[in-house]
Amino acid sequence: MYAKIYSSIRRTAGVIRTMDRNVYLKMKTLKEAREILFRQFSDLRISSSEIIAVPEAVGRVLAEPVTAKLSCPNFHAAAMDGIAVKADTTFGASEARPKELIIGQDAFFLNTGHAMPQHTDAVIMIEHVNILDEKHVQIEAPAFPWQNVRKIGEDIVATELLFPQKHRITPYCIGALLSGGILTVSVLKKPHLLIIPTGSELVDWRECDLDAMRPGQVLETNSFVLGKLVESCGATYTRASMLQDDLASIKEAVAKAVKNEFDIVLIIGGSSAGSEDYAKAVITELGDVIVHGVTIMPGKPILIGNISNKPIFGIPGYPVSAIIAFEQFVRSLIHMMQGQPDEARTTVQVEPTRKIASKLGVEEFLRVKLGKVGNRIVATPLPRGAGSITSITEADGIIRIPNHIEGIKDQDVVTAELLRPVESIRNTIVIVGSHDNTLDVLADQLRATYGALTLSSSHVGSMGGLMAIKRGVCHLAGSHLLDTQDGSYNISYIKRYLPELSADNHIRLVNLVFRDQGLIVGRGNPKGIKGIEDLSRKDVTFINRQGGSGTRILLDYRLNQLGMDPATIRGYDAEEFTHMSVAVAVKSQTVDVGLGIYAAAKALNLDFIPVVTEQYDLIIPQKYFETDNIQHLLKTIKTKEFKKQVAALGGYSTERTGKIIL
Repeated sequence: MYAKIYSSIRRTAGVIRTMDRNVYLKMKTLKEAREILFRQFSDLRISSSEIIAVPEAVGRVLAEPVTAKLSCPNFHAAAMDGIAVKADTTFGASEARPKELIIGQDAFFLNTGHAMPQHTDAVIMIEHVNILDEKHVQIEAPAFPWQNVRKIGEDIVATELLFPQKHRITPYCIGALLSGGILTVSVLKKPHLLIIPTGSELVDWRECDLDAMRPGQVLETNSFVLGKLVESCGATYTRASMLQDDLASIKEAVAKAVKNEFDIVLIIGGSSAGSEDYAKAVITELGDVIVHGVTIMPGKPILIGNISNKPIFGIPGYPVSAIIAFEQFVRSLIHMMQGQPDEARTTVQVEPTRKIASKLGVEEFLRVKLGKVGNRIVATPLPRGAGSITSITEADGIIRIPNHIEGIKDQDVVTAELLRPVESIRNTIVIVGSHDNTLDVLADQLRATYGALTLSSSHVGSMGGLMAIKRGVCHLAGSHLLDTQDGSYNISYIKRYLPELSADNHIRLVNLVFRDQGLIVGRGNPKGIKGIEDLSRKDVTFINRQGGSGTRILLDYRLNQLGMDPATIRGYDAEEFTHMSVAVAVKSQTVDVGLGIYAAAKALNLDFIPVVTEQYDLIIPQKYFETDNIQHLLKTIKTKEFKKQVAALGGYSTERTGKIIL
């Protein structure tokens, strides 16, 4: 028996393969893995070239140095509108003794850029010339030689070096090349990559019926994202047909690619430890695995191999992992092959809006939203899952948490790599607090009306929003905190938790909407749920909102009114952070019911049982209330277009929208 068990385990390149699963044994740090990659392919350089027209050369890398064929200008040219003169004929002119010149003999009218007439060497600006008649002009100051004249070769001298080899051509370079008489240039051929998407679950979005997709099927998108990233690095790519999880077909595709003109091969999927992850087996049979597993998150399953001195990458299947793996390895290799430096992102110092835990021994690439609040830039973490592509599309920056620490404190100053221009961060309104679907409408309307102005919302619950204002890490907070004593919203909580601001009238409370809150259930209400009291039924599974959210406070208030013990509710301790997440849980039949807003139920075609109409307000510190950005926001929520779009969501009232309560 032991022999049989042992025979199913074999060691390959530092990885145990157990029951057809790859188990990482010798993962490398990011630094180690990059060193291995560049050492292994240190001689891999693009040497072939092609001749192309200069206007088509933007983004390309010069294969040879370029020297000018023409001087620029290639004649003495006027730098100003005026008259061309021989400087020594003007000596002695002054206001007291103006000098008269004869047009066509001593002086010649000309415009900026015109060639200087023979035997002239200076230009007197037209503003300093008194025109007497068609033949005579008068000057009151002398000119000096080469005054207001662009001499031959002032910008470019024929035979001088314009650009060295390996220089990447920019749009600015085009003017210099053409001005120097260069019409074509020799550039390096672009590295050519083959991208092979693999996975039996994959579906081609160009051919599938979205309504007919079955559970387990996934739209294949990674190859298109990586393809455009390849192009952004100055390379080209070919996308292979999608392959099933089949060792033989993947091996055949890779072997053929290595023999052809491809410089790098990317196998998407199959690099992890699953029983159908074949990238490692393919590379092992055709060449050598040099790295399998890197201590980064996302991106850990990255696989790097060498087949016939060509780099082969096993790219993780999760979208964010795929992007991080590409940026940390493939992009750098493409740049190296073209003799280009690896481009470093701009960095800024930021403060997290809350404590961030991280796993010791793993370098984490944390995606964050950024905004300038007061004199500091604050960072709000986005979802950390490797499959959450929106954590990249919504991110303003990335915080790299080193592998030797277990997280970041909420007031630590750390470095963030920018994914957007720093100016966009200055134009970001940071709202923290309760989630509401109208915030998406507001964000869209702000961009439509004010262009660069963006809204960054972080959903941590109403109490979380109050605490964010207290710590000074947001411009405003969204809140719907019910006072169970008098039925009012938000005011008593502001006085209790923000006493310094409320006592001195340094806080403003503005109504955004009134909204219907209730129980979200499946279409047709299959469990026949009628109200809060049904949540304790043994056949009902519930999904809750996080502690501190206004929805959670409302639920606990109603449970107390009904004398219900939360412990009797299946799922009371299971939490989501947005109304849409609650609706998705019901839609997917993960749970039977959740408490949320009508707009979320309507968006996913679910049924809704009303519980209460509640007040959702914006809490704004006075120091931000008068700023242009907040005034733009307040103006926007009062517009007909905003209210029209909010009404279309369903379950909202905008009768008091924009009303200042405090």
